[in-house]
Amino acid sequence: MSTQNQIDYDRIAKAIEYIRGNFKLQPSLEEVAEKIHLSPAHFQKIFTDWAGTSPKKFLQFISLEHAKNLLKEEKASLFDAAYETGLSSTSRLHDLFVKIEGMSPAEYKNGGKSLVINYSFSRSPFGNVITASTEKGICYMAFEHDKETALGNLKAQFPNASFFEKQDELQHNALSIFNKDWSQLNTIKLHLKGTDFQLKVWESLLTIPMGKLSTYGNLAEKIGNSKASRAVGTAVGSNPVAFLIPCHRVIQSSGNTGGYKWGSERKQLIIGWEGSHMYSEK
Repeated sequence: MSTQNQIDYDRIAKAIEYIRGNFKLQPSLEEVAEKIHLSPAHFQKIFTDWAGTSPKKFLQFISLEHAKNLLKEEKASLFDAAYETGLSSTSRLHDLFVKIEGMSPAEYKNGGKSLVINYSFSRSPFGNVITASTEKGICYMAFEHDKETALGNLKAQFPNASFFEKQDELQHNALSIFNKDWSQLNTIKLHLKGTDFQLKVWESLLTIPMGKLSTYGNLAEKIGNSKASRAVGTAVGSNPVAFLIPCHRVIQSSGNTGGYKWGSERKQLIIGWEGSHMYSEK
């Protein structure tokens, strides 16, 4: 992410934090802009460029009421295949374009000694991101501002692999999912280290439509094990590929956002960004 883009993202995050913290007071655009040291016109522009909608409309997509309504809707359609297939292609983006292949034990044994992994640092609408790939697909994606920390976390996943800083075609295609024009998007292949149960949970995450939300309990029902919500939560939390596997769409049954490996504040921003995008599509 360029320095200016990172500054804009940080300002947007700070503005939303302020608006949420003072929601009952209904702060004006001028007040919020002043808090992040921008003119109202400049703040409105950078926010709309990022979210595709106004700050006021954006807040509706991250409100508790909106989350509860989405969870009611999801519960009602949990086993309705016609509902999912009838959704727009944009809302089914991850389901249609992201494909998971599990690594074989031979591939990840001995700390991934047989793996050659390319990695690169890029910008996204939600901060700096590191993306890594084997010859078969994306094996890791994480939001992290500091490059050294990002690389260290990647290497901890595959301590004996060979690493090369290089953006290959697999990564380039995967990063295109952050664009708002998906007409040229190709299948994004993921090559993941995980147990059969983890892979099953990660695949079920792909079926949560963009702009919608789910809970750990509903995911457990979806994979046919209604009593496994705690284990599902652990699997969701160990997701190695940010955004492409949309674990950010899983929230608490109360409607609260809950935790996120890459920060609960970022999770709210992603949920709001997706909701705004789906709303502006209609």
